Amino acid sequence: MRAHIGTTAAASGGPGDPLARRRAAITAFFAMDGFLFAGWVVRIPAIKAQTGASAGALGLALLGVSVGAVAFMMLTGRLCRRFGNHTVTVVSGIALGLSILLPPLARSATALGLVLLVFGAAYGSLNVAMNSAAVDLIAALRRPVMSSFHAAFSLGGMLGAGLGGLVAGHHSPAAHLSGLAVCGLLVTVAAGTALRRGREPGREQEPPITPDGPPSHRPDESDRPHPGSRHLPLVLVFGVIALCTAYGEGAMADWGALHLSQDLATSPGLAAAGYAVFALAMTIGRLSGTALIERLGPVRALVGGGGTAAVGMLLGALAPTAWATCAGFAVAGLGLANIFPIAIARAGAAGGAGGVAMASTIGYGGMLLGPPAIGFLTELWSLPVALTTVALLAAVAALIAHLTRGAHRNGVDGTVDASPSRGTSPSAERPPPGEIEG
Repeated sequence: MRAHIGTTAAASGGPGDPLARRRAAITAFFAMDGFLFAGWVVRIPAIKAQTGASAGALGLALLGVSVGAVAFMMLTGRLCRRFGNHTVTVVSGIALGLSILLPPLARSATALGLVLLVFGAAYGSLNVAMNSAAVDLIAALRRPVMSSFHAAFSLGGMLGAGLGGLVAGHHSPAAHLSGLAVCGLLVTVAAGTALRRGREPGREQEPPITPDGPPSHRPDESDRPHPGSRHLPLVLVFGVIALCTAYGEGAMADWGALHLSQDLATSPGLAAAGYAVFALAMTIGRLSGTALIERLGPVRALVGGGGTAAVGMLLGALAPTAWATCAGFAVAGLGLANIFPIAIARAGAAGGAGGVAMASTIGYGGMLLGPPAIGFLTELWSLPVALTTVALLAAVAALIAHLTRGAHRNGVDGTVDASPSRGTSPSAERPPPGEIEG
């Protein structure tokens, strides 16, 4: 056996290593993003009372978050190519920290919808920029660590929701969200300083001197692949996979607890625990995601995750008891945990920041589509039947990953698939630098 000599220092990862510092900074941005968003979500009831909005008017106002996010995601991909992922991540973090101050200022549903457009734009922009920065780091580390960043987002969300629940009865939305804004801005300054301290990939190389004399073209962000190139079909594939699984996350957030309380007549506490189990299982799955992907390869992880989520959601939707339903939700959470991170990471590796933007936009569409689609299907049939569509789309994601396995076999996110097919070129089967080859 022989070891490739290109092992990066960060693979062994001391705290003083530049890549280790960059990983910690990006992780902080993911955690801050989840923390702020969850803190806003738990204050929605108080904001509703403050604005005097009806349920329908509130629903339209809340749509502003989604519209703003989707509108800015593709724009952010272009900004990242122009100014760099790190710069846009820091600016978007500042914008998110400031925009969370706006909802308590609204005194009508219309005003709330307008300020949520701003909040959603900052949220969507940060998601694209920090995921693009994470894709760059994955390429440098040559390890599939995207799931660890999304685990930080989940942990930040759980912390934000828990803290929000504790302070909701003692502080006004303005005071609470002001505190969150301060926390977000402090994290952005600290993490942004660390992120900007090192030069960004694709921007650090000095232009080499060519034999003809003039320096060759200096690579920059615009030289990286983007969806306008031959990678577009692959980016779209990963976007559809992300959509299929984000549909399930959105549906579970809005309808999981209602299924337990309405269809299985559980107590409010047990109904709330159903989604908590799902979210906790997703967090655990993402914390173990790097080891799982390194062992199985990204294609097997996608196929296995989709299949697991499909089985879990069938149990969760159709089980006759609350405890069996909760068990199904937990299995579904484990299955869905790493599919979205893998899809975004591989879309970014194939298409750069533009690939992240496109796949994120398509995937976020699934989160938007899930809740209203479940409601419409519930009206037609029943909520348990409607929830089986989550299982169906998880299975579709697994099938797409299996059918397109040959198109993305080269380990663009730092791994090589564990099960190469016949006809793969020797170079495609060779492990990346830093891995052991037998």
